[in-house]
Amino acid sequence: MKKTFIIAASLAAALMASTVQAKTLVYCSEGSPEGFDPALFTAGTTFDASSKPIYNRLVEFENGTTKVIPGLAESWTVSEDGLELTFKLRSGVKFHSNDVFTPTRDFNADDVVFTFERQLKEDNPWNKYTEGTSWEYFNAMDMPTLIKEIVKVDDMTVKFVLNRPEAPIVANMAMDFASVFSKEYADKLVEMDAMADLNQKPIGTGPFAFVAYQKDAVIRYKAHDGYWGDKPKIDDLIFAITTDNSVRAQKLKAGECQIAPYPNPADIPTLQADPNLQVMEQEGLNVGYLAYNTRVAPFDNRDVRKALNMAINKQAILDAVFEGAGKAAKNPIPPTMWSYDEATIDDPYDPDAARKMLAEAGVTDLKMKIWAMPVARPYNPNARRMAELLQDDFGKIGVEVEIVTYEWGEYLKLSKDLDRDGAVLLGWTGDNGDPDNFLAVLLSCSAVGASNRAQWCNEEFDKLTNEAKLISDQAERTKLYVQAQEVFKQEAPWATIAHSVVFMPMSTKVTGYKMDPLGGHRFDGVDLAE
Repeated sequence: MKKTFIIAASLAAALMASTVQAKTLVYCSEGSPEGFDPALFTAGTTFDASSKPIYNRLVEFENGTTKVIPGLAESWTVSEDGLELTFKLRSGVKFHSNDVFTPTRDFNADDVVFTFERQLKEDNPWNKYTEGTSWEYFNAMDMPTLIKEIVKVDDMTVKFVLNRPEAPIVANMAMDFASVFSKEYADKLVEMDAMADLNQKPIGTGPFAFVAYQKDAVIRYKAHDGYWGDKPKIDDLIFAITTDNSVRAQKLKAGECQIAPYPNPADIPTLQADPNLQVMEQEGLNVGYLAYNTRVAPFDNRDVRKALNMAINKQAILDAVFEGAGKAAKNPIPPTMWSYDEATIDDPYDPDAARKMLAEAGVTDLKMKIWAMPVARPYNPNARRMAELLQDDFGKIGVEVEIVTYEWGEYLKLSKDLDRDGAVLLGWTGDNGDPDNFLAVLLSCSAVGASNRAQWCNEEFDKLTNEAKLISDQAERTKLYVQAQEVFKQEAPWATIAHSVVFMPMSTKVTGYKMDPLGGHRFDGVDLAE
């Protein structure tokens, strides 16, 4: 009896010790994900909750850099003519499991072919598996015309056959839309008549496995015990969805979460002064903008767009919204990116000239909407305040502005409408360190109706950016991208507003966190000190 008691006590003590040792990181995220299939979306909020913790890609960006390193592919080769990209896959990679699915095999070429063919082939049964499926990134990057076929060479080798060379193709494979899915899980969902669960109950190979999502409140993950890479140092990861900037800061100070992104600029000095907190910062690879709908009158008139741009007091926006943590934008790419055109002359702030130009364009008594994002983003920490300042600026030249907003997912969806009324406040943080990721994804003809919120299609601009993708020499690509920026500035589909400095406040107990120059938030290398 005594021996039994001692054994039971020992087991209880061991269980308590393991419980004490379990580490939980709470991240106060700024918004709800649109879903958990990253190929369907473009928002960083969604990628943080899906592709970053749950999935892997054939190649990855080294944490904290834009350097491409092996991921699910151990190595890759590009043919001399640039038309074949072959990946040798990593063996022994395990998928997650859930209450309806337990994998019977490791990751292989079938998963890669499934991942990309569902986006490439319109006759693929998964091409329209959920309402509104658009494969926004895949199409905006013109992948359907780039990829000729995807060939399974053998179980551990996949070849992408291209119709033309594409300079950034390997880096593109490290982007969120290229996250690799389990074909076996997809087949199981078809069998269950539950295809939509691919976007709601995700299965990946990443460092954390999805546990549960309570909409607009919390997402729970657990460390993936069978992860092929370095095992996560934390056991449980929680996204506490907290849309209000100030409330996130309060939760961080109270210890309710350990990391809270996108603080109000006004709160940064207080956070920096807190002895229990650390605040990282870096110049963001981003741009914030106001996109006119160039398909709808009078915004189809370049002179109207130029007039509105001259009415904007960017310095007042920088002072009130960014509070010293931003700089005025004049180009559609950030100044930290290669090919940035320093010679660009920005539209001057000149309300009198703006009013005169509107009159010469025959526009009087203009009424318009400005869409204000409901969430903070690195390129725009307070869209409502920015919209109010723009409303005041445009009012000074006789333009009446109504400010509208929607829930974040609806905002992103509705703002793609070809006939959308008004101008949209949005922005972008680079995904791969290449200018093509801004210029083509946001402004190409192929992105109209998707990530091109200006609905702007300019043949000269498209010709320049498409030609640049065919060339591997960076100096030659730079010349073409500079010309593209000149066309953009002449045509003014956007008002370029600002580039921001990004701040990341967190508990001093957090170690191993690296700021991502591409704007994402990764927790696979993060630990919590005792």
